[in-house]
Amino acid sequence: MTLENLLAIHRLQAFEATAEGVQRLLDAAARNLLDARLPGLSADNRFDAAYKAIMQCAMIGLWAKGYRTSTSQPGHHQTALQALPKTMGIDQDTVIILDALRKQRNLNDYEGDPVTAAAVAECLAQAEALIAHTLKWLARQRPDLLAIAP
Repeated sequence: MTLENLLAIHRLQAFEATAEGVQRLLDAAARNLLDARLPGLSADNRFDAAYKAIMQCAMIGLWAKGYRTSTSQPGHHQTALQALPKTMGIDQDTVIILDALRKQRNLNDYEGDPVTAAAVAECLAQAEALIAHTLKWLARQRPDLLAIAP
């Protein structure tokens, strides 16, 4: 399914990103990554912080392509993650891992399922990799979104 198809079925909305908005989201992802590394936090909260960083990067990819998820629609996290191959060229194997992390997040948030240390480590590794990829991708594909006027 293309991004245009997702727009047509109201899973996405048209959106014009700004360098300031992208920088705020990058800064938030970096803060969440720092929080995810704090050993004093519970596994649940460390996982949640790393997952938020992943979602913030997925949103940046959509923004850079002229879209945002329709947050009023259920499944907007899934939509953002599954769009990563079309937005930032993320391979399908990585998307499968990210989707498994999304499912773990849902189990934790909505059913109280505890998060394992292994899940925290995987989520943290995926968040670190996606932030690095996002920065490189933006520099190559949308450097205008990295240029912030003083």
